[in-house]
Amino acid sequence: LLVVIKQTAWEEYSQLRARGQAPKALRWKRLESRFHTHQQCVNDLVDILKRNNLQFSCVNRVELDRQHLADVDLVIAVGGDGTCLSAAHFLDHGTIPLLGINSDPMSEEHKIVKKKKTDERTSHGALCACTAANMKGKLPRILHGGGILSTRSRIQCIVKSTFSETRLVPALNDLLIANPSPAAVSRFRMGLLKEVKEPTPSLGSMTDPSYLPKSQYGTVTRFGGKLYDVDNSLNVWSSGLWVSTGTGSSAAMAAAGGMPMDVTSD
Repeated sequence: LLVVIKQTAWEEYSQLRARGQAPKALRWKRLESRFHTHQQCVNDLVDILKRNNLQFSCVNRVELDRQHLADVDLVIAVGGDGTCLSAAHFLDHGTIPLLGINSDPMSEEHKIVKKKKTDERTSHGALCACTAANMKGKLPRILHGGGILSTRSRIQCIVKSTFSETRLVPALNDLLIANPSPAAVSRFRMGLLKEVKEPTPSLGSMTDPSYLPKSQYGTVTRFGGKLYDVDNSLNVWSSGLWVSTGTGSSAAMAAAGGMPMDVTSD
């Protein structure tokens, strides 16, 4: 087992404060309280895993790397939805299941006293199977085969330039293609890929750029060794292109006016 642990805001800002770079308008006592709640959940999880005689290792979310996934049968993300999404980036082939634990959920008492359905100070846990409050009863059953696997679709982007091709990590929620500056306009051509018939090469033409077939917009390129052109395309000037999976459609995408989809949707 690999336990991926969230780095809380209190830990991050404490590092900045040590360098004299922390914002002044921070409620340190509240942040510290949230940290201790999260840390208690981590300690309880470690006790449960030890009592069940399971071999495991722990890693901070910001230090997670693919080398940590060697010989791992299950990844447990302790924090909230953000920790689950970060851990999912490294599960490239979908062969390792991911279990989320909400380490700082909103208590039922708080909902009654404050009459609030959500609290931005706590962790959101839409992707979490357990919480700090109920994992002592649920987690042992899941670890011994009592859980139900749920398959979720992810989205991946390939960034292609003239001489290179970069495959980005798969995202469980959404993908935003935009200018790094939020105030800038993104300009791009959007369309559907259409496979182009490979021309018969002449001697020495393979290294000549003019070997590629011509198109109206000069968009013929290779993906996976095959030639493609962009069909039914249009020029776009906008804030960017935002695409989500079924899992991500009920989060920020829905808040922006998108229509939520079924989480199992492809």
